[in-house]
Order: sequence, then C-alpha cells, then structure tokens
Amino acid sequence: MFFQPDSNYSIAIEGHYNWLLVLLSLLIAWFSSYVAISSNQRLKKNSFFHKNIWLLFSSIAMGIGIWAMHFIGMSAYQLPIPIQYNHYITILSILPAIGAAFLAFRLINRPIRSLNMNIISSVSMGIGIIIMHSLGMHSMISDAQTVYRFDMFIIACIIAVAISFLSLFSISMFDKQMGNKGLKFFISLLLAAAISIMHYVAMLGTTFYIPKNYLTTQSDIKQFNTILLIAMVATSVSILLLLLMASIFLDRYIDHRVRFFDTQTRLPNGRYYEKEIQKNANNLVLAVWQINSLDEINHAYSYDDGDKLVDYIANTLKSVRLLNTTLYRMKGNQFAFLMHRTDRITHLEQVMQEIAKVWDDPIFLEEKPIHLETSCAITYSENNNAKDLYSDALTVFSHPSTRFQQDVVLYDPTIHRFSFDQKILTGLDQAMEKNELFLVYQPKICSNSSEVIGFEALIRWKHPEYGHLSPGTFIPIIERTDRIFDLTDWVINTACQQLKKWRQQKHIEWTIAINIPGDYVSSPRLVDTLQHMYKQYQIESVYIELELTETSFVQSIEEAKRSITTFRTLGYSVALDDFGTGLSSLSYLKKMEISTLKVDKSFVDHVPESLKDASILKAMIDLGQSLGLQVVIEGIETKEQVDYLQKVADSLLFQGYYFAKPMKPTEVITWVKKHYLE
Repeated sequence: MFFQPDSNYSIAIEGHYNWLLVLLSLLIAWFSSYVAISSNQRLKKNSFFHKNIWLLFSSIAMGIGIWAMHFIGMSAYQLPIPIQYNHYITILSILPAIGAAFLAFRLINRPIRSLNMNIISSVSMGIGIIIMHSLGMHSMISDAQTVYRFDMFIIACIIAVAISFLSLFSISMFDKQMGNKGLKFFISLLLAAAISIMHYVAMLGTTFYIPKNYLTTQSDIKQFNTILLIAMVATSVSILLLLLMASIFLDRYIDHRVRFFDTQTRLPNGRYYEKEIQKNANNLVLAVWQINSLDEINHAYSYDDGDKLVDYIANTLKSVRLLNTTLYRMKGNQFAFLMHRTDRITHLEQVMQEIAKVWDDPIFLEEKPIHLETSCAITYSENNNAKDLYSDALTVFSHPSTRFQQDVVLYDPTIHRFSFDQKILTGLDQAMEKNELFLVYQPKICSNSSEVIGFEALIRWKHPEYGHLSPGTFIPIIERTDRIFDLTDWVINTACQQLKKWRQQKHIEWTIAINIPGDYVSSPRLVDTLQHMYKQYQIESVYIELELTETSFVQSIEEAKRSITTFRTLGYSVALDDFGTGLSSLSYLKKMEISTLKVDKSFVDHVPESLKDASILKAMIDLGQSLGLQVVIEGIETKEQVDYLQKVADSLLFQGYYFAKPMKPTEVITWVKKHYLE
C-alpha cells in the first residue's frame, strides 16, 4: 500500500483527468452537502415527522454525496489500462459514509453543545470520508499495483478532519441563521471541500505501477464500466433527491393541514378564517353557530359521544349548499359560514333558520337522545372592517337576550354592542373596587414528582346585571381602550398580594403566572408596575411568570423583543402562551428570549387516541425541550393523556381539569390539603 514495487520489474503509468467529470464530482459533493444541511435544519422545526427521520435523511444525503463524489472522481482519472470495480465493495462502501454522517449530525444537534462535541463530530465525518475513499480504491480491479505516498495520505486525512470541523462547527454555531441561503451555500461549500480535497490530495499522492512487459490497449470494458458507474451514481443521487423533495413537500403539506384545518372535521379552522379575511375584507357575511351543550355532553356521556355529536353537526352544516361560502370550525363548539356576498344575507338567514328547525328536535346518537342548545349570530361587513365580524358574533352570544334555543340572531350594534360595551367599560372601576372582579388559580403540576410548582392567575367577573362573564366576553372590549392597562395592573397587584399570603402560609416555592395583554408588553408602565409590586410585597421576580401571546408581537416585534429582554434581565420568566395556534409562533421562538412554552389545549384534546395528534404533540415537546425551554401542557383532562405524556418526555408541567379546575384562594388551600397532605 505504501511501498513501491521493484523498479526492475515495474514501471509507473500516468493517467489524465476528464475535467468535466471532475466538475460533476464537485457539483454533486456541494449539492449533496446543501441537501444534507437543509434536511438537518428540519430537526429544529416543528415537523410531523420525528426528528430522527430528518437526521437519517441528512446522513443518507451526506453519505451518498461522499460516495458519489469519490466514484465519479475516480472515473474522471483515466488510466491507459482496463479498470473494473468489485460491485459488492462498491455498494458496501457507502455505509461508513452514511454512518459517520449520522453520528456527526447527531452530535452537533445535541441540546448541550461544546467544543469537544464538535471535535468528535468532525473526526467522525473525516474518518467516514477516509474509510469511504480507502474502500473505493480497494474496490478497483486492474492489473496495476496501487501505491500511496504516506505523507500525502496523512495530509489528505488532516484536511478532511479540519475542513469537516469548520463546516460542522459553523452549522452548530449558526443554526439559528441557517435560513440565510447565502450562509447555507457557503457552509455546504466547506463540507463539499472536505470531501473533494481529501480525495484529490490523496489521489495526488497515488501512483499506479504495471509490469514492464505489460501491453496497454484501449479497452471497451473500461468505457462500459465508467458509463455504468456514472449512470448508477446519477440514478442513486436522483432517487435520493426525489425522496427528499417529496418528504419536504409532504411535511410542509401536513404542517399546513395541521395549522389551518381541524383534524377531526377536516374543516378549515379559525387561523384559516383570519388568513382569508385579510385577503378579502369587503362584502362579507359571517354566520357563527355556537353549541353550548357540547361540554355537558362530554361530561354526561363520554368524549366519544361528544366527538360523534361534533361529526353530526359538521356533516349537517357541510350538507348546506351556499354560493361563495366557506364553512369553518372556529373552535371546539363554534362553526361559521363566511359568505362573500352581502346582497345574499337574507337568503343566508333563511338557510340558518332551516338548520335551527332541524336541531329543535332531539338528536339520537346510539339511541341516546341529545337536546342541542345552540344559537346562530349573523354579522356582516360592507366596508373594510371584517376583523370585527367574529367579535361582533361573540357579543351576540354574550348578550342576555340570546337564549341558545336554536335562535338565529342578526347582529345589531345598537342592541348588542353599544349598550353592552358601555356597561362593561363604565362598570370596570366599580368591579375592581367591590370585588366583582376576582382571580381564580389553576395549578401547574410537575410530571416527574407530581408536586404543585405554581399557578396561573385567571380573571373572572361576576357582573351585577349579566352574571358570570367569561374573560373572552369582556377582555376584548376592554382591550380596545387604555383601560386594559388599569385592569392588568389590578391583576398583577391582586396576584402578588395572594402570592405573599401563600408565602406567609409556608408555600414559599409556589410561582404565579400572569397573562399580559399585547399592547401592554412594550409599555414602560408595565416595568414600573412590576418594580412597584416588588417593593410593596417583597416578591422576588423569579416567582412571577409573564405569559404573552402572539398578539403581543404584532405591532412591533423589535419593541416586544427589547421588552422581553428587559423582563428576563430583571429575573422574570416569560412564557409564550397558546403555542401552535399563531401564524408565526415558530419564528418567535428564534427571536424572543422566552423561558417557557405553553402548548395549547387544542393539541391535547385527541391524544393519545389520534396517532397524528400524538405525533404532533410530541414534536412540539421535543422542539421546546431541545431549545432548553420549560414546556407546559395545557388542557389535560384524562389519565390517558397524563400517562402518554409521562412516557414521551420528562420534566413537563401539566395544567388542566384532570388535576383541578381554576379555584378561588380558599379552594386552593383545601385542594392542596386534600391531595397532598392527607
């Protein structure tokens, strides 16, 4: 291998390079590296496929790139003797390349990164390239003896490891910037250089010897083998790239379906509705059906019966044929028709009345009579104010005149909006002073120890005229004015006051999470309020978590980013609430210095029964934990959900009715004594 034969009996022969094949080998090395890095990026994203699938794709792409580059490079070096290849060794030689790439990519994607990990990964990649090269050379069958210069071979090996280190270290360090195509192009060039330079430097130190009496002739076998080899390599690379492109397309399609369509009914969801009205906001009519009896049926019968009822309602509404109209499932108990013609509003109202008549009679699901409690609110927009359509419908549902007895109500701002809104706003000060507003607290449970870690503070209003109002009814009204700042200050003050009481009762480890509305996040007043609460109640910032939603970032992402950085500097935890429901939640994970990820209830509802939903939920958990975030799972309602989540991940926080409903402070202490002290 490293020793020259006797010069009395052997002579060295020289070959020449086909530069078109050399260029092809370099292009394949670069393109395979680019595809491998692109697939590796998918490990960091919320994907329907498990991250190991993308790790395997990255490894196969890189392995085939190393393998194809080598054999095309060998074919580019043309000797004046017949050359054949051992097909078994040729095919098997791809395995060390794929294995080394798999190990290297796995190491650089570890949550905890270090220089040692990058060195090990680059050595792994370099060894894979070297073994692939050596096996490829060994697969050659010819009458020549192959001799390597030891010093050139060592230099080639060092080059392979060194350039692999530069490229893999760059992937690890700049993973959040890998969306930049220029950077990805440059790093893929580095990785391709590690493969190519090692091969061509090693070939520079390689000499072929033949016996002195050997007769050299042109051989058709050589030509045939070269063409066959190139065809084989080109075919394998093409198949790989087609598979990769198909998987990426399928992954994006599934991601689109999950984000914009309801998994149970396959109807477009509320996010799709928001996207649609942004494209065309004129001449719209919205008819929203709310089924109030759904939760009662879930608890009185079973969730299976509840799902069957939802399917029945969805199929009934799907059977309606209306021109220029789309049916949406806005959320669990709400469906909506969006019509793009205001001149047909009377016809739409008539059709909704016909549906109401059908639902007046009881529905039988497996011989169980079920009486629906529904109402339909119809709103319309002739001008560019479609964003208020849905909130106007919700106002109809919260108005005392709405009975939920299959009534169809046309929204009237003089009845539903003005009087109700004014009473909410004018009654806010009295509500804060007379404790009509109050906080309830829902516990967060550690999945490992089952201990109470803390609580989320949730606001409620017992209105003197309208009775108990949900936050979804009065918060949107208050958010349209600056009074939302006053209300948030009241919530922070009340929560800190309660937290101090709990600390006096020896519950010093409990934390409390407070929802912060969008416009308030970037206000200097919020920081002043938090600092004032610290001075007043002596509550350290580490015991308070600020929960933000995507709307917090809509006005100015840069201002929100600066504010979050300030909160984190002051020691507050920052949670991204309702993760997965926003259009851009994934981008915020990259840009915002958040500490906690709260997975929305909608991703938990059908777990573990739905394998698709379970896979999506696990992917979201893996994503959050790989970024070093505390993951909170909201909306847990069954033991099966708890058992599944405890199997798929450690160190989660659970929140939901399975453990406890939101409770008043006195109920919290009673609940803790009952479940943890007895």
